[in-house]
Amino acid sequence: MMWKEQVEATPPYDFDQVLEMLALDPLNKVNIEKRTIDVPLYDRLGNPFVVTVQATGTKEEPSFIVTGMNEGQKEHAMSELVRIFHWDRSLKVIQEHFLQTNLAKLFREHEGTPLILDFHVYNCLMKCIIHQQLNLSFAYQLSTSFVNTFGTTIDGVKFYPKPEVVAELNYDDLRSLKFSRRKAEYVIDTSRLIAEGKLSLEKLHDMNDQEVMNKLVKVRGIGPWTVQNVLMFGLGRSNLFPVADIGLQNAVKKYFNLERKPTKEEMEKYSREWSPYLSYASLYLWRSIEKKRRETT
Repeated sequence: MMWKEQVEATPPYDFDQVLEMLALDPLNKVNIEKRTIDVPLYDRLGNPFVVTVQATGTKEEPSFIVTGMNEGQKEHAMSELVRIFHWDRSLKVIQEHFLQTNLAKLFREHEGTPLILDFHVYNCLMKCIIHQQLNLSFAYQLSTSFVNTFGTTIDGVKFYPKPEVVAELNYDDLRSLKFSRRKAEYVIDTSRLIAEGKLSLEKLHDMNDQEVMNKLVKVRGIGPWTVQNVLMFGLGRSNLFPVADIGLQNAVKKYFNLERKPTKEEMEKYSREWSPYLSYASLYLWRSIEKKRRETT
C-alpha cells in the first residue's frame, strides 16, 4: 500500500542546492524541475526498495513530501532519510559561526546547504576507493560501470552491488571495466573483508573519528583521504578537512586569491577559525569550484 509523509526541516535548508550536488553523480536519479530525488534503500531484512523525496517548500520554509510503496517500510525509510538528509540538524548555528570567520562571503553565497550523506556507508567506501587519484569525469565513469554491471536497478533507480556480490568477483571482472589492477584488488579485497565479517561498517557508527581512522587505514588501499571522506559522507561527521585533497587546495587558492596552491601548513592556518564545523567548510569550498566548473563547460 502506497504511503506519503510530509516533513519540515529547520531553516535555512536549500534543497535545490542538494539536488544540484546529487545530480553530479550519474548514478543518482534526480529531477531538477520536479525537485525530486529517488532514494535507494534497504529494509531491515536487506530487501531493496525506493522512496521519492520531493521538495515543496523554500530555503526559508523547507518542507518535503516523501512517498513509498510499502507501508511496512515507512518507519525505517523515514529514519534513514533523516540520517541521509540531516533533517534533524539546524544549519543556523553553523551559518552564524562562519559569518564570523574568513569564509563569511562563501557561506552567504551557499547559505542553507546541508551535508548530505551517501545512501549507504558501503557505497561511500566503494566510491571513495574507486575515485582515488582520478579526475572526476573518469571516476564517475568507473563507479557507474561498476554499479551498472554488478548492481541492481529498481524503477530506474541504481543500487550498488552488495559486498557479498563483489566479494565473489575476480580482479579481471573489474579490469574489463578499465579498473587498474591495484584498484580492482582494493575494491574486491575490502568487500571480502566486509562479507566475511572481518570489517564491520555498522560498528563504525559507534566509534569516534580517530577510532574510525585507526580501523580503516589498516585495510590495504585505504588511506587518510579515503577515511576522511567516509567520515564526512558516510558517517556525517562535522569536523573534517582533508588538507591533501587537490580540489580543496584549488578552492582555497581561488577563494583567497593565492598565486599557487597552498601548502598543508597554509591549509591548516586558514582553517583554524572553522572548527568544529570543518566538514561544512570543506563542502562549501568544493561547491565553489563545482559551480565554476559547470559555468565554464
